Amino acid sequence: MDTVESPPLSLDLQGRRLRLDPHMPAFVQNPYAVYAHLHHNARAFFWEDYGMWCLAGYEEVNSALRNRRLGRQVPAGTVLYGAQHLKDFAAVEAHSMLELEPPVHTRLRTLVNRAFVSRQVERLRPRVEALCHHLIDGFTADGEADLIPAYATPVPITIIAEMLGVPVEMDDRLLDWSHRMVAMYMHGRSQAVEESANEAAREFGDFIRSYAAKRRKEPGDDLLSLLISAHESGDRLSEDEFVASTILLLNAGHEATVHQLGNAVATILAQGGDPRRFFASAEGTAATVEECLRYDPPLHMFTRYAYEPVEIADGIRLEPGEQVGLMLGAANCDAHAFERPRAFLPGRADQKNVSFGAGIHFCIGAPLARLELQVALKVLFERLPEIALAGPPRYRDSYHFHGLERLVCRW
Repeated sequence: MDTVESPPLSLDLQGRRLRLDPHMPAFVQNPYAVYAHLHHNARAFFWEDYGMWCLAGYEEVNSALRNRRLGRQVPAGTVLYGAQHLKDFAAVEAHSMLELEPPVHTRLRTLVNRAFVSRQVERLRPRVEALCHHLIDGFTADGEADLIPAYATPVPITIIAEMLGVPVEMDDRLLDWSHRMVAMYMHGRSQAVEESANEAAREFGDFIRSYAAKRRKEPGDDLLSLLISAHESGDRLSEDEFVASTILLLNAGHEATVHQLGNAVATILAQGGDPRRFFASAEGTAATVEECLRYDPPLHMFTRYAYEPVEIADGIRLEPGEQVGLMLGAANCDAHAFERPRAFLPGRADQKNVSFGAGIHFCIGAPLARLELQVALKVLFERLPEIALAGPPRYRDSYHFHGLERLVCRW
């Protein structure tokens, strides 16, 4: 056995078996030390705590993301959320674009994709910029703020709510439903968490159905009206698909961006000096955002099912129905793929992060997330160039989502 002490893990090199509690505080606060150890010793390994094989190397993860023998949809005969207390959550998941494969995935993605292409998203830049200034106006005189609730959260939740045509004043309820639902993806969830997620899915679905009934009478130029129209056309979007698609867009439209914005602020402040230097040009801003996405991404694991026997790494073969964990955060800091991976180097020549995934499930909201990050970071540091951390940033115990529970700054 090869053992390191901080954070505590045990790695059986011969069997490629890892024991590491993902709730271990040292790992939660700095998973990258473990990732470096894995890159050197076991780029593919069986994570005992999760009960599945995982891939940590860039090439292995990137290849698996594009492998059509692996997918998101639960294989036939597998019951993932069969318990009665999860029936409402299961109903949403069963019709979510994120959890489906072609041809249904293709039909749903094509329907909503036009709202998220770069030329459409670019039109939102003035609105995002105005929102960022408005939020900063609300706390700048205080001289100190926790930027997670004050800034990182309201930017993406407001924009996605406006895009969908959902009342922005409902943001607290939308956030509550979203947080309770995504808790289902955490390691070691309890039945109480499951019951809460199911209740949130039911309440969220009821709200979407009720609000859509009102919007049918007054359609607008927004995503919800587009989805309503697709549902009413009969063969394009069923009632369940309509509800699941709306919930997915609201949840995915803010959850990861909140984490990434907070992580990016902490990363840039950790570099010292005038933060405005990273945003002196449009090219520099874009390069800085890409490096933030690589350096400390918001999603560290994404899973796939095997649909047929498939070799995912040297000597590691999955049978149909088995899952594999794709460790995006680890792939992004693989020294085999990136020069000086734990150095923050905007504009690096080897920028090829997998933070948005790859293949047919590449994040549909990537253009929107990039724009929000570019604008929010640039505006924040131009408005508050003297900003500094008021205390060490602390990450939430929520692997595989990787985000800060607080980010208190002063200026």
